[in-house]
Amino acid sequence: MARSRQSMLLAFAVGAMAAVLLASPAAAKSYNITKILAAHPEFSKFNAMLSKTRLASDINRRQTITVLALDNSAMAALDHYTLPTVRHILSLHVLVDYYGNKKLKQLSRGATASASMFQSTGTASGMSGYVNITSHKGGKVEFVSQDADDTVKPSRYVKSIKEIPYDISVLEINSVLSSSEAEAPVPPPAPVDLIELLSKKHCKSFAGLISGNADVFRTLNETKDNGLTLFCPVDAAVAAFMPKYKNLTAKAKTAILLYHGVPDYFSLQLLKSNNGMVSTLATTSEVKKDYSYDVQNDDEKVTLVTKVVTSTVTATVGDSEPLAVYAVSKFLKPKELFKVAQAPTPAPSKKGKKEAGDDDDSSDDEDSDDATTDKGDAAPAVYGRWATAAATAGAVLALLMG
Repeated sequence: MARSRQSMLLAFAVGAMAAVLLASPAAAKSYNITKILAAHPEFSKFNAMLSKTRLASDINRRQTITVLALDNSAMAALDHYTLPTVRHILSLHVLVDYYGNKKLKQLSRGATASASMFQSTGTASGMSGYVNITSHKGGKVEFVSQDADDTVKPSRYVKSIKEIPYDISVLEINSVLSSSEAEAPVPPPAPVDLIELLSKKHCKSFAGLISGNADVFRTLNETKDNGLTLFCPVDAAVAAFMPKYKNLTAKAKTAILLYHGVPDYFSLQLLKSNNGMVSTLATTSEVKKDYSYDVQNDDEKVTLVTKVVTSTVTATVGDSEPLAVYAVSKFLKPKELFKVAQAPTPAPSKKGKKEAGDDDDSSDDEDSDDATTDKGDAAPAVYGRWATAAATAGAVLALLMG
C-alpha cells in the first residue's frame, strides 16, 4: 500500500511539473535574415535587395522557410529589372518549407516540388510559383521553377549558409531561378493622394498636420510606393492631443508625425496574425533613437503599445499594396518624447487591478522614466512557472522520503 502511495505521489509530481512547464510560452524564434546574411559579404547585394523589396520582413515573419541566396556576381542578372519585378523574382527564391542540407540529400524518390512565397501570397497563377528540386547521384542538387522554359539550365545547389531546424534554412544556389511569370513587368501602383485619402475617412485633422509639415509630407510620399503602413489618429484623438502638440519643438513635431508611419506594408490580416515590435519612419530619421512600438492582437482587435499610450485600430482607411492606412483611437506618443509616469504602488483593492491601456489620454503624459522591456516583463512569468513546478515536486518528494 505504501509503495502504491509513493507511486501515486511520484506520478503527481511529474504530472504537475509537466503541466506547469507546458503552460510556459514557447520560445520565440530568434532569426533575422538580414543579420544572417550580414555575416557573409559575398551576399551583400542579395541582402540589400531583400530589404529594399520588403521581402526581409516577410521572411522574418515566417516560421518555416528556406531562402535560396545568390552571391553578388549572380545578382548582376537582375540589374535591368524594376524593383517590383525583382521582388517577384526573389520571392520565387523563398520556399515556404524547410530544406536543410541533409533533407536535400535524402529527398524521397530524389525529387520534390515546393511552393515559393511568390505562389503562397497569391501573386503567381496556377503552378508557376512552384520550384522543382531534384537530388542526383553524387550529392548534386538542382532547382528549377515550374514554368521555366525547357531550354533553361537549372540552378545548382552550392552550400548551406545557415540552418536553424526547422525554422529557417539559407542555401546558396549558383544562378537566378528563371520564371516567365515572375519576370513579367509589374504595372506601377495607381497614384494615391494621401492627404485626400485621409481627409475623406476619419483623419481630416491628421491630414492637416501632415500637409503643414513639408518634411513629413515629402517622406510619406517618397515611401508610400515602396511599402508604407500609416496609422492615423481619428479627429477626436487629434483634438485631444493638440494642446500638447502645440508645445512641442519643430523637431519633435516632425518625429511624432513620422512615428505614425511604418516603412513596410501590413495588410489587416497580417496585423491580426503577427505580434511584435515595428520600426517607424521616425526610427530612421532620428540617430540613436528607437521610436518603435509593439503591435499586439487579440482575436480581431489590434492595438499599438508605445509604453506611453495604447491605441486601438478602429477602421481601415485604405488598403492596397504597397500602401495601407488605418485609423487609430489615440495619438501615438513615443517614450522618447513622453515618459511614462511611475504611479505609486496602489493599496490592495477588492476590485482588482485596472487593466493596462484603459487610462484615458489625460493620464498618459506624466513624466517619468520607463526602462522596462517586453522581455523583462515576460521573464518573471516564465521563472515563476519553473519555481512553482520545482516547489510542487519538492513537496511531493519530501512526502515520499518522510
